[in-house]
Amino acid sequence: MKSHPHLAGIALMLGGMFLFTLNDALGKWLVSDFSVGQILAIRSLAALLILLPYVWNKGLLPSLFRLERPGLQALRVLLVIAEVGLFYLAVRHLPLADVFMFYLASPVFVTLLSALLLNEKVGAARWTAVSVGFAGVVLIFPPSAAALTLPALMALAGSFSLALMMILARNLRASNGFHLITLQTSGVALAGIATMPWGWTMPSPLQFSLICLLGLVATTAHFMLNHAVKLAPANVVAPFQYSAIVWAMALGYLVWGDVPTAKALLGAALIVVAGLAIFFYEDRAQRQAEI
Repeated sequence: MKSHPHLAGIALMLGGMFLFTLNDALGKWLVSDFSVGQILAIRSLAALLILLPYVWNKGLLPSLFRLERPGLQALRVLLVIAEVGLFYLAVRHLPLADVFMFYLASPVFVTLLSALLLNEKVGAARWTAVSVGFAGVVLIFPPSAAALTLPALMALAGSFSLALMMILARNLRASNGFHLITLQTSGVALAGIATMPWGWTMPSPLQFSLICLLGLVATTAHFMLNHAVKLAPANVVAPFQYSAIVWAMALGYLVWGDVPTAKALLGAALIVVAGLAIFFYEDRAQRQAEI
C-alpha cells in the first residue's frame, strides 16, 4: 500500500516542476516587455494575496515576526531576491533550457561550497561527482570569450545564489516552511517595488493578469513540491526534479524554436548524473548517521 502515496508524491513532483517551468517560460516571454523589478513586484504581491489570508486564518501572522536566527533569515531573503532576479535577467537573453541546466547544477555547487565555507568533509566519490557536474557546465557554456557573456555569468551567479540558499536551509531546519515561503515572497515583493521609479511600464489588463499568474503558479508549485516530500521520501521524489530540463527544452523548442546542441544535451546529462550521485550519497550518509 505504500506505493500509492509514493506514486502520488512522484506525480506531485512532476506536476510541480512542470508548473515551475511553465511559470518561468511565461516570465521569459513577459520580461522582454517589462523590467525584472516590475515583474517581481506584481507576481510576488499576487502570491501574497493567496498566502496572507491563509496565514491570518491559521493565526500564524504574529509568529512571522518571531524569527529563528533573524540574521540568517535576512541573508536567505537577500539570496532569494538575487536568485530570482538573476534568473529573469538571464532568460531575457538565453534559451530557457540553458538557464535551467545551470540552476539544476546547484547541488554540485552546494557540495563545493560546503567544503569551502563549512569545512565539511567531502570524500573522493563526491569530489568525482562535482568534477563531472562542472564538466557538464563547461559543455553547456565553454570557457571562451564568446560564451562568457553577461547573461551566462548572471545564470552562473543565480545558480550560486541558489546553492548558498540550500546551505542556509541546513541551518534553518526548525523554521516553518510556510513561514519561509511567506517571508521570501514578501522580500522579493519589496525589492521589486523599490525598483518601480526606474522601470515601470503600464501593462495591458491581459499582461497584468499574466504577471499575476506568475505568482499564483509559482505558489501552487511550491505547495505541490512541499506536499510531494510529505507523501514520499525525499530519495524517491527528489530525482524527478530533473524533469524540469525536459520541460524547459520542450517549451523552448515549441515557443522560441530553441534547439539544444549535442554538447548542451551531453552537459545536461552529466549535470543530472552528478546531482543524483551527490543526492544519493548524502541520503545514504544521513541514514547511516541515524542508525
